[in-house]
Amino acid sequence: MPARPPAERARALRDRIREADHAYYVLDRPVLSDAEYDRLMKDLQGLEAEHPELVTPDSPTQRVGGAPSERFARIRHREPMLSLGNIGTDEELDELDARVHKNLGLPPEEPVRYVVEPKLDGLAVELVYEDGALAVGSTRGDGTTGEDVTPNLRTIGGLGANRGIPHRLAAGAPRRLEVRGEVLLQKAHFEAMNRQLLRAGGEPFANPRNAAAGSLRQLDWRITARRPLSFIAYEALVPEDGRWKTHWQKLQELAALGFETNPENRLCLGIAEVKAYRDRMAEVRFGLPYDTDGIVVKVDDLDWRRRLGAASKFPRWAAAYKYPPQEEATQVVDIFASVGRTGVLTPVAVVNPVQLSGATVTNATLHNEDELRRKDVRIGDWVLMRRAGEVIPEVVKVLPERRTGAEREFRFPEACPVCGAKVVREEGEKVWRCTGAACPAQLVGRLMHFASRRAMDVEGIGERTAAFLVEQRLVHDVADLYDVPFEAWQRAFSRPRKLEPGEKAPELPEKSAQNIVDALARSKDTTLRRLLHALGIPQVGEATAATLARHFGAVERFMDASEEELLAVRDVGPETAREIRAWTGEPQNRRVVERLLAAGVHPAPEQVEARGPFAGKTVVLTGTLASMSRDDAKAEIERRGGKVSGSVSRKTDLVVAGEDAGSKLKKATELGVRVVGEEEFARLLRG
Repeated sequence: MPARPPAERARALRDRIREADHAYYVLDRPVLSDAEYDRLMKDLQGLEAEHPELVTPDSPTQRVGGAPSERFARIRHREPMLSLGNIGTDEELDELDARVHKNLGLPPEEPVRYVVEPKLDGLAVELVYEDGALAVGSTRGDGTTGEDVTPNLRTIGGLGANRGIPHRLAAGAPRRLEVRGEVLLQKAHFEAMNRQLLRAGGEPFANPRNAAAGSLRQLDWRITARRPLSFIAYEALVPEDGRWKTHWQKLQELAALGFETNPENRLCLGIAEVKAYRDRMAEVRFGLPYDTDGIVVKVDDLDWRRRLGAASKFPRWAAAYKYPPQEEATQVVDIFASVGRTGVLTPVAVVNPVQLSGATVTNATLHNEDELRRKDVRIGDWVLMRRAGEVIPEVVKVLPERRTGAEREFRFPEACPVCGAKVVREEGEKVWRCTGAACPAQLVGRLMHFASRRAMDVEGIGERTAAFLVEQRLVHDVADLYDVPFEAWQRAFSRPRKLEPGEKAPELPEKSAQNIVDALARSKDTTLRRLLHALGIPQVGEATAATLARHFGAVERFMDASEEELLAVRDVGPETAREIRAWTGEPQNRRVVERLLAAGVHPAPEQVEARGPFAGKTVVLTGTLASMSRDDAKAEIERRGGKVSGSVSRKTDLVVAGEDAGSKLKKATELGVRVVGEEEFARLLRG
C-alpha cells in the first residue's frame, strides 16, 4: 500500500492531536496515554521539520494546550504560559546542556547552575496579586488566554496542614505579582474522593490529574471547596525587571510570602548533578504524596534565560525529563479467571505486551466482576494501562472510540477452571468463589487457615511449609495433613544447601518434625466450633461457626442440614444459608469431612457456660477492639452464655466500648447502661 503524501499525514496527525487536546484540556477526559500523545507530537514535529512548507500557525506544534472553555470568562496572560519540551534520555539531557552552553557562548567546562523540580501532574494556573490581594486566578488555557476560575482557586489549600493559596500576601510583596503553579490532588485524597463518588453512585475519576482539573473547573465554587485540592507555586513574575537575579531567589521569596513551594526542589551545579537528582527522584517518587512522572530542569540565572529566549511553544532554558511511561495504551487479547488461595476467582486481562515504567507488562488484574462491568472491559478492547505505586499493572479505562464492534464480553465460568467444583457468587458480594475444598489453586491458603490458632491450632504450618506440602504433592486437601509421613515433615523443615566435595549431608531435623506431628495429634481433640471455622466455608467466620455448632451439636447434622434448617439458625440469613448449603452439597467437601473424621478428628459439641458475668446478659459492642475482631468478641460472649445485640436499649445489660466508639456509647450513657473498656472486657472474659 503506497505511503500517504506528507500533507495528508500532517493533517491526520494534527486532527488526532487536536481531538486529544480537547479531551484532555477542556473535557478532562483523556483519550490517549501520555506516551501515545508524545509519539504523535514527535511524528508531527519530524514531518514539519522535513517539510517546513507544511507548518501552519494553528499547528499543535506552534501553540500550547487546548482552547479555554466557553463556560468561563477569559483572562489574557500578561506573559504567555509556555509548555515545556519533553526529553527522556541522557543524550537529550546532554544536548540541552550543550545548547545552553553554545547559545550563551560558555566554555564546555563551565558548569551551568540549574534548578530541578519534580514534574507535577495537575493543572497549571496563574494567580495575579495587586497591592498584596488576590485579584484574579486563571487556568493556562491555550497559553495566551485562560479561564477565570478565581472563586474556585480561593478555596484551595496546600500540601501542608495550613498553607494554601493566600488571599492576601505577607508584607514586602511587590505591587503586582503573578504567581504560577500547579493545582493537584494528593494520592490519598484522590483515593478517598473516588471512594466517596462510588458510594454516591457517581463515576470515579481515572487519575488524580483528571480529578484535579474536573474539580477546579466547576461552575459552582462550593463543589470545588469540597474537593481536597492542593497548590504548589513554581514561578513568579513582576512587570518591572531586576527584583530577582535567579530563579532560586524567586522560590525563596514565594515561600516567604506565604506560598507553598515544593520541598523536593534542588539547585544543581552542572548536568551531572541534574542526572543524579533525576535518578534519586526515580527511586523515591512513588513515596511522594502526589503523582510525578519526571523532573523539570530550568536554568537558574534569569539574565541567561532572557538571552536564551523561547521558541513559539517551548522556552529554550527549560525542559521536562519524563520517566518511562506509567500509562500506555494496549489491546486486551483475552480475559481469564484466576483462582486465588481463598477460592476467589479474579478476572485477569491478557494484553499485548506493553512497556510501563521500564517493565514489560502482559497481564493486569480486573479485581472483580463489579469492577470489570463498571469499566466495561471486553476482549478486544483498547485500554489505558498503568503501573500503580505498588508496581501492580492495572487497567485505568477503556478507550471506547477505538471499538470496532468485534469486542466480546467476558462471562465467569460456572465451574472452577482448576478443579471443576461449582463456582458461586453470594448475593451482595463482589466476588465469585470456587466451592472446592481440595482445589489445588487455593490449597496453600486453606492449609494455613485450617492450622491457624483460632481454627485447629496446629503451630508450625506457615506459608513456606504449606507451599512445600502442595509442591511435593504430599497433600491434596486438609485431611491429608494427618497422613504426611514423618520423613516428609523432616524434609519440610530442612534447609538444603550446596555441599562441599566430600562433605556429609546433615541429618534431617527431627525436633521440628516431631513438634508438628504432636500438634496434629493434639488438634484431633477439638470443638465443633473450631472445626467448622477451620473448614473455610464461605460466610462462616468464628462467630457464625460457634452459632452453628451450638445449634446442630454434631458435624454430621450440620453437613446434612437443608437450606430451610440453616435458615432456622439465629443470625443465619438467606445468603449465608445458600452459601453454606452450596459448600456442604459439594461432593469434594463431603469427602474431606469424612476423611477428617476417619483420621480421628473428634469435634466436641459446643459447651455454653451457664454461669459467669455474661450468662443470660445482652451485650452491645461498639468501637474498635485492639486485641480481637468484632466477630471474635461476639463468639467469646456467646460461648459464655451471652447474647450480642446490634443496638442499645433499656434491655441492654452491658456495652463494651473500644476506640472510636460512637452513638451507641452516647446512648448507653444516657440510659445509664453499664459501659466497660477493652481491659475490663478482657478481665470479664478471663473471669
